[in-house]
Amino acid sequence: MSTRVSPDGMYYWDGQSWVSTLSHDGRFRWNGTAWVPVASQPFAPVPYQARPAARQPTSWTLPMQYAVAGWYAISAVYTMTLPFWMGGMMSTIMTQSFRRQEQLNPNVTPPPPEFIQAMTTFMNGVLWVSTLVGVAICALFIVGALKRWRWAFYVVLVLLGLGSITAPLNLINIVDSRAYDAAVGFSLPTGLYVTSLILWIPGAALFVWMLVAAIKRGPWAMTRVS
Repeated sequence: MSTRVSPDGMYYWDGQSWVSTLSHDGRFRWNGTAWVPVASQPFAPVPYQARPAARQPTSWTLPMQYAVAGWYAISAVYTMTLPFWMGGMMSTIMTQSFRRQEQLNPNVTPPPPEFIQAMTTFMNGVLWVSTLVGVAICALFIVGALKRWRWAFYVVLVLLGLGSITAPLNLINIVDSRAYDAAVGFSLPTGLYVTSLILWIPGAALFVWMLVAAIKRGPWAMTRVS
């Protein structure tokens, strides 16, 4: 065996290449003059990492779960009614929209009635698909509320927050919706704005409650227990 060993003691020179000084069974190492047992290296203890404290329900948790689930149950029922009372309105909206285009572009030939009917049928189909998607989303949030999913809490909080800023627009449209109608090219019944304003009240209250709970306690008003 060669007496030429690398500075770190990991290899020795056999005359052609550097070879590991560790024996095949891993129990001995060549130090340049003799085979010496490899000292066993005890495993370093794994530092203890404390788990984050689990969240526990509070007196707000269960009522908040039921409030969110109830809100989206009402929203699902309301959404399912849309195709029935908006189906006829869709034809009116399409007619108003095409008439507005005719007024803006008097030199353009108006579309035939068959095209308007086809577009109305298409929009009714879109309305039904949107209704089914909306009901599915409501059902997902109901399950998320009952199971206290964290992501569901924050998504609902954001959606309620966005919905809470629509009150001024609804109030303006109830008083005078001509500016909005001119912007979109069609008019909606005043009752739709009134219904939206009525539903805004519990939605805004639920948003404020969830926001306070998120700041003071955490998602679903659950606090960490040390």
